[in-house]
Amino acid sequence: PEIGTIHAEIPPLVVLTSNRTREVHDALKRRCYYHWIDHPDFDREVAIVRVRLPGVSARLAAQVTAVVQALRGEDLLKPPGVAETLDWTEALVALGADELDAELATATLGAVLKHREDAERADLLDVGALVRRAVAG
Repeated sequence: PEIGTIHAEIPPLVVLTSNRTREVHDALKRRCYYHWIDHPDFDREVAIVRVRLPGVSARLAAQVTAVVQALRGEDLLKPPGVAETLDWTEALVALGADELDAELATATLGAVLKHREDAERADLLDVGALVRRAVAG
């Protein structure tokens, strides 16, 4: 305000991102173009984990990614994103794990599921079966 109105020679391009934790106002929505970004496929997500956490074994990265991708297919309030894949893998590495097993997965699932309802839903799921499939695959 002290220097007056500044006019851009080229109108700025603004990128807004949302993880949908709060609703975006309708007036803003009307002025936006939308581009939805899906979760990465398995190979891409494993590659992201390996780049972001260089000390992780390929085996653990693949196992955690497989379980997280399976959890995304469940009826959860907040399906885990790549950030949760990274958080969980990092927690497992900090615990000295180089392979995922059902007991360890169950004990550390709080790194992936951020809502109590999702954790309760996971209690009903056979997390051990998800892990066994991930370990076998």
